Amino acid sequence: MFSHQYKKASLNFLAVISLLMMTGCSTIGDLKTSVSDKIFGRVATDAPDPLAEIKETVATKLLWQAKVGAADDFEFSPVVEAGFAYAASASGEVVKLDVTNGSQIWRVKTGEKLSGGVGVGGSLVMVGTQKGIVYAYDNAGKLQWKSKLSSEVLSAPKYFDGVVIARTGDSRIYGINADDGSRKWVYDRTSPALTLRSSAGVVVDGGAVYAGFGGGKLVAVRADNGKILWEASVAQPKGVTEIERIADITSLPVVDGPLVYAVAYQGKIAAVDRTTGRVVWNRDISSLSGLNVQDGRIFVSHAAGSIYALDYTTGKTFWRQAALKNRQLTAPVPLGDLIAVGDLEGYVHFLSRDDGALASRIKTANSPIMPLMASINSSTVLAQTRDGGVYAIQVK
Repeated sequence: MFSHQYKKASLNFLAVISLLMMTGCSTIGDLKTSVSDKIFGRVATDAPDPLAEIKETVATKLLWQAKVGAADDFEFSPVVEAGFAYAASASGEVVKLDVTNGSQIWRVKTGEKLSGGVGVGGSLVMVGTQKGIVYAYDNAGKLQWKSKLSSEVLSAPKYFDGVVIARTGDSRIYGINADDGSRKWVYDRTSPALTLRSSAGVVVDGGAVYAGFGGGKLVAVRADNGKILWEASVAQPKGVTEIERIADITSLPVVDGPLVYAVAYQGKIAAVDRTTGRVVWNRDISSLSGLNVQDGRIFVSHAAGSIYALDYTTGKTFWRQAALKNRQLTAPVPLGDLIAVGDLEGYVHFLSRDDGALASRIKTANSPIMPLMASINSSTVLAQTRDGGVYAIQVK
C-alpha cells in the first residue's frame, strides 16, 4: 500500500510539473516557486479524501483563539515560551499572548513584510523579513536591533548561548551577536540547480546547529563559529531530470539523545549519529512537513497523507493511519497518549499514540493549518492557520 501511494504521489507531482512547463515558467526561479506553491498547499493538486465519521474516544474543546494576520505565501509557526505564546504575520505584525486565555500582552508592527518567525530565546523575540532583515525585540516588545542578511528569511531564527542563528533562502546560515545584531559567522553551501522553496529552518542543540538542505543533505555546524562538523546524506536524488531528482529536506530535523532524525521529500527518513554524522538506519518515506519523537517512537506525516509511528532504533513500522489522504498534514505533535496533526481544511485530528486510531477532531477555520503546531502542555496544542487565526485546543 505504501509503495502504491508513493508512486501515485510522484506521478501527480510530475503531472504538475508538466502542466507548469506548458503554462510557461520562464526561469528556474519561476519553476522553483511554482513547484513549491503546488506541493505546499497554496494550490491543491489532488482533492483531499472526505472525512469519515469517527467514534470519538476523547473530548476536545477550543480553549481560546486570537488573530495575528494572514501568512500570504509564507509559513509561520507559533511558539510557546515561559507561559506566553508568540505569533507573526506576513503583514509585519508580531503578537505576544497569555497562553492561558489568549489575551494580548503586546502587538508590534515591524513596518516590513515578514517571511519567517517566530523565534524566542535569550530574552529576545525574533522574526525575519522578505528583504533579509532579522528583527529582535525584547520581552516587552521593544526593538533591540535589526541585522541585514543576504536574502529572505523563511524560517524562525533561533537563540543559543549569546548567538542568534538565522537561515536565508540562498542556503546560508548566519550566526548573529545577540547583544547588538552584528554578524559573527556565516555558513554557506552550494545547492542543486532546482530545490524546493521551503520554510525549513534550523535546530540548535548541545552547541551544534542542524539543518537539512536540497539534495537530501543534513549538516551539523558549530553554533559558536559556524564551522562544519559533518554532512550526512539522508536521501540520494534519483531520476534523469532535475525535477525527478528533487529530494530536499523541507522540514526541521529532530534531535533525541545520541541521534538526529530527518526526512526528505521524494526520499528517505534517516537516523544519524549526532557525533559522527554516520547514518544508523534509513527507509523510504517521503515527507514535506516533517516528524516528531516521543518515548522511543518517531511520528512522521507522509507526503501523501498517511501518518506513521516508527521504532526509533530501527525505523520499523508500529502502525500507519491512512484515513487522511491528500490532506496536506502538518508535522505530528505528541500530546501524552495522543498525536495531533492539522490539515488543509483547518481540522486538527487527534490519534491514539498506541495504535494510530482516530480519537477526535476539531475544526478551527476554513484555512490550512501551518506545518508546525506547538504544544502548550501535554493536553493542549497551539495551531496557526494561513488566514491568521491562532487556536489553543485542549483534549481531555
